[in-house]
Amino acid sequence: MAGHSKWKNIQRRKNAQDAKRGKVFMKLAKDIYVAAKEGGGDPETNPSLRLMIEKAKSANMPNENIDRAVRKATGNLDGVSYEEIIYEGYGAGGTAIMVEILTDNKNRTAADVRHAFSKNDGNLGETGCVSFMFDRKGIISINREEVTLSEDDFMLEVIECGGEEYEVNEDTFDIYTEPDMFKEVKDQLVSKGYSISTSEMTMIPQTFASLGAEDTKKVLNLIDTLEDLDDVQEVFHNLEVDEEEYEEYVN
Repeated sequence: MAGHSKWKNIQRRKNAQDAKRGKVFMKLAKDIYVAAKEGGGDPETNPSLRLMIEKAKSANMPNENIDRAVRKATGNLDGVSYEEIIYEGYGAGGTAIMVEILTDNKNRTAADVRHAFSKNDGNLGETGCVSFMFDRKGIISINREEVTLSEDDFMLEVIECGGEEYEVNEDTFDIYTEPDMFKEVKDQLVSKGYSISTSEMTMIPQTFASLGAEDTKKVLNLIDTLEDLDDVQEVFHNLEVDEEEYEEYVN
């Protein structure tokens, strides 16, 4: 549970950065495009597309943008075809980094990612070099005011719904699931009357790396550089940064 809390803090800061950069809609549109391209444009019969649309709506993405991404995928309006790639590597101090990519030009993207690693004292590695350090999990968040049960009773309800565990944060209860149970747990919680604030599939590090100030700054610079690339959808890492260190970095 403690590891999840560290991940949650990292994720919250990352999400805030994405929103500031104004790139979140573009990244979500690519996710919607790929989901619709692979499974069709009807969210009722395409769970991946339904999840991406829910994620987009929770980020206040306009319906027009969502519809346009679906139409492009199903009608090939712009002739663009995106490819999904995962790059793995190391930041300063041996920090594990995973980068999820959606690109229409993998040669361009490979060069951009490699350059981001090299200029920030990192190394792009082979497939599988760090992925074993992460667990793929579903995370479903429910606002705390939605839960009227005691924590013990809510824990039993989460288990009944198929969830692995949950943790209490300042504003939410976060339920963790195995990937193949993600949709079932979410549907079960909705059937019990809960409103889901956010839900997503993610990569949670098994262990975290705590570095000195200089190496921490290099890794944060690497993460920022990667997230600034248009083709990068997500950056997962195992760097542990406390609030004081992070505030010093951003300021």
